[in-house]
Amino acid sequence: MQPRNMSMSGVVDLAAVKAAQEAKTKAEQTRAEAARQGGAGAVSPSDLVIDVDEAGFERDVLQRSAEVPVVIDFWAEWCQPCKQLSPVLERLAVEYDGRFLLAKIDVDANQMLMQQFGIQGIPAVFAVVAGQALPLFQGAAPEEQIRETLDQLVQVAEQRFGLTGLVVDPDAEPGAQPEPAMPAGPYDALLEAAVQALDAGDFGGAVQAYKNVLTDDPANSEAKLGLAQAELLQRVQGMDPQAVRKDAAEKPADAQAQIAAADLDLVGGHVEDAFGRLIETVQRTAGDDRDAVRRRLLELFEVVGTDDPRVVGARRALARALF
Repeated sequence: MQPRNMSMSGVVDLAAVKAAQEAKTKAEQTRAEAARQGGAGAVSPSDLVIDVDEAGFERDVLQRSAEVPVVIDFWAEWCQPCKQLSPVLERLAVEYDGRFLLAKIDVDANQMLMQQFGIQGIPAVFAVVAGQALPLFQGAAPEEQIRETLDQLVQVAEQRFGLTGLVVDPDAEPGAQPEPAMPAGPYDALLEAAVQALDAGDFGGAVQAYKNVLTDDPANSEAKLGLAQAELLQRVQGMDPQAVRKDAAEKPADAQAQIAAADLDLVGGHVEDAFGRLIETVQRTAGDDRDAVRRRLLELFEVVGTDDPRVVGARRALARALF
């Protein structure tokens, strides 16, 4: 079981996110404590704006989005509105003091990234939060609108993903990257125990073993993948397939009925059926039901592997359904 790289795997509905003052306060306290302890891992203000290309996209955007929301500014030298928008975004990146990182991508030099994001015109601004991509706005928007959008983005990152941003130190050396913390491992024994539990049909034991790894090393990609697989198998273990499929057929707009049927689809190897079922349910539902279906679809993406072409296609279809 090989670790999988983080990738864009979904969209967050900003309009559905309410203010999370308690989470924001806690995040502020975390940032303040990190600064008090000597600014460990601090970056300079100039490091809050970076140029990104296709070769460094995974490292500089996807991986960094696990610690801070990354706002992407798609621009080009010939684009006049870009010349109005980019300085505003750069100034706000510094003003927001590490609550987001600004990644600038020249579309002329990075056509593949432009295509992957489905960009039809520039300037276009996206964000990536914990590996999940979402569109923010297109065109040279007014600064007031940009600030409102960034405020919502910060709230999403703090409330849903626990991302408190970067600690900024004006005296830090520009370009200096902190030494990455070594994982607490090794976890070979725990991971092997999880695999043995899976082989024995002890899905609850496998889930717990993977969670034990993630408690100490939340970024362990092998444990994340294994946990997604074990939880799927645990969910379907006691299902009556005929009853589940009958319920889903009779209740096409019932979120939980469709989620259960999609789990069975995936376990049975019907990957595209599972994805299609949930995307159609996203289109039929709203509110909490819609969000539950979206979350389950993202979980199933992880089980299949986010580099799988079927996941790539379903991800695009999900974005269309949500927006």
